[in-house]
Amino acid sequence: MNLLLLHQHDHWLNQDTVVIRDQRAEHIRSVLRASPGQTLRVGRVDGLKGTGTIEAMDANGVVMQVSLSEPALPRHRFDVVLALPRPKMLRRILRTVAEFGVGNLYLINTARVEKSFWQTPLLHPSKLSEALQAGMERACDTVQPQVHLHKRFRPFVEDQLPGLCGDRACWITEMSASVALSETPPHQAIVMIGPEGGFVPFEIDLATTVLAQPVHLGERILSVDTALTTVLAQGLLVR
Repeated sequence: MNLLLLHQHDHWLNQDTVVIRDQRAEHIRSVLRASPGQTLRVGRVDGLKGTGTIEAMDANGVVMQVSLSEPALPRHRFDVVLALPRPKMLRRILRTVAEFGVGNLYLINTARVEKSFWQTPLLHPSKLSEALQAGMERACDTVQPQVHLHKRFRPFVEDQLPGLCGDRACWITEMSASVALSETPPHQAIVMIGPEGGFVPFEIDLATTVLAQPVHLGERILSVDTALTTVLAQGLLVR
């Protein structure tokens, strides 16, 4: 934990003093082995970052005096449309999205997404926040990515994707594309990433008919989590 996240629902004694009583307090006691007077890096979810000085601590909680003045890290230039991955991969993907500072993640259904994936408890808002905040803590960020669920591919692409893109480009990953994502202009964009096995031809045709442009990530076949990391890493390149 590189940043201790503070929440609106924490017990605030006043504007600058907070009492922490959950697993974060246990982390401060047992992992960080902190003591009164020690200063930690803290940040308020969807707010500013700064420092927190421990005023008191016992088995019931940790009292901290906080000073927040630093802005959150900038958002990644890509928003991501991602075919819902299998549950065992989803938690890792959520952490990655948060570490890179993605503003919006759109989880969508495709022909190769199993229906059972949509039943995972990881899609519950509290579980999504838990996984995202693990990535935020690691990256020292305070802004939580927004996760949007879309269970119907065609209505999402035809009715919602154009409005989401606005003036931004829309790229869809496809191995047979003639242009590499790394060769595209360094502008804000939405990038669509398919499931294991990729998008089926109908999905590629529909997305490109609406507005998406195919791009490839190289010659190798990548797993979904590796493809996501590749896309986001390339989005940080300055050309």
